[in-house]
Amino acid sequence: MSLKSPELLLPAGSLDKMRAAYDFGADAVYAGQPRYSLRARNNEFRLEQIQTGIEEANARGKKFFLTSNLLPHNDKVRTYLRDITPVLEMRPHGIIMADPGLIMMVREGMEKGHFPEVPIHLSVQANTVNYMAVKFWQKVGVTRIILSRELSLDEIEKIRQECPDMELEVFVHGALCIAYSGRCLLSGYFNRRDPNQGTCTNACRWNYSTQASNTDPNTGEAIAVKMEAEFSFNEAQQEAESSFAACGGSERHPAADQVYLLEEAGRPGQLMPIMEDEHGTYIMNSKDLRAVEHVERLAEIGVDSLKIEGRTKSLYYVARTAQTYRRAIDDAVAGRPFNPKLITELEGLANRGFTSGFLERRPSQDYQNYETGHSDIGHSHFVGEVRGITDGWAEVEVKNKFLVGDQIEVIHPSGNHTVTLEQMRNLDGEAITVAPGSPLQVRIPLEERYAGALLARLIPS
Repeated sequence: MSLKSPELLLPAGSLDKMRAAYDFGADAVYAGQPRYSLRARNNEFRLEQIQTGIEEANARGKKFFLTSNLLPHNDKVRTYLRDITPVLEMRPHGIIMADPGLIMMVREGMEKGHFPEVPIHLSVQANTVNYMAVKFWQKVGVTRIILSRELSLDEIEKIRQECPDMELEVFVHGALCIAYSGRCLLSGYFNRRDPNQGTCTNACRWNYSTQASNTDPNTGEAIAVKMEAEFSFNEAQQEAESSFAACGGSERHPAADQVYLLEEAGRPGQLMPIMEDEHGTYIMNSKDLRAVEHVERLAEIGVDSLKIEGRTKSLYYVARTAQTYRRAIDDAVAGRPFNPKLITELEGLANRGFTSGFLERRPSQDYQNYETGHSDIGHSHFVGEVRGITDGWAEVEVKNKFLVGDQIEVIHPSGNHTVTLEQMRNLDGEAITVAPGSPLQVRIPLEERYAGALLARLIPS
């Protein structure tokens, strides 16, 4: 039985990223309406850019979805129809929404002919986790459900079986929230910046330390007992591995039932109690989602769209993920076995460690990155963009350091190519050996066919 090719859906934080997504294999992109999406910051798409995006998508035979998925307070409900009407009149290929009230308002406006019929996709922010919820949204006029990230492959398959005529979309790559998508309160608590209003500060990834505690005999509240040395979760986990239960049936250590206090580095003295249950401590910094190895199963299930997160990520991230997941989809549809090299290619992206999330059952510690709050680079490192090629010399806008002698991967929609960098010049034509980083432009030898390419330095293993 031949598989239907699922749509590959990429983020577009700008028109340049939208074009890169299409060039490298995306079937569709999603961009946010700044005031009403969850990417209020770092968002280029005003009305003019939205219009350009829709027109270019139509010209390429692609799709452009508009994200309007915040859960609004009253002031934004009041202005919503005023601001969404000109967008709907541009006829995007779908509008991604989460709030039932806004969905009702838009559906009523469409039924009354106030603006064109545009398909409504239910955002992951609505946290749809079962087939009856899918049926409910189908009854109110939603045409696609973006399923919750907290579902397993088997649960997704069950929803598909029960709802055969509803479009289903599943996230396969990108950042994970430590709560149900968008429901975390940390950012609002610390900075009064609400994640569901598009202003999340990613407080889950800040540098926290832990402190032991005693119980106040008068109030029952936790009182800090300052640790003498810096706490290392990694070392503590290794020491306690034989005593603490993760997801197995080992005996539970008594210390796991104590209350501990958490302190963020920028807020000394502000202590927050945390506890661990038999499944582990699910707090703070999640690893990033990577499900390229599950693309075949998702296609077999009949998922309509595979979505990549990251409207604030780089052009390189968009190009690399589009290219890699395009190959995974094409291989699955053609019946070719999964290529493990695709995993290696994704390791070149900045990441916090990868997990397949809830798609398959894993030990609790697999989901969390307890060691760093920042992203690390693995197999390769993005170093530059080719701005033009003249007489066999490419002008490169340098993003990160590289040197003569490095192995450079040339990443291009026509296919990738690895070269050893043997020469380099500055813009005055003088020979140089090091491109130290941004901001800088240099020239390197490169064939004309690689105009517009991205460059990555391969890191020796």
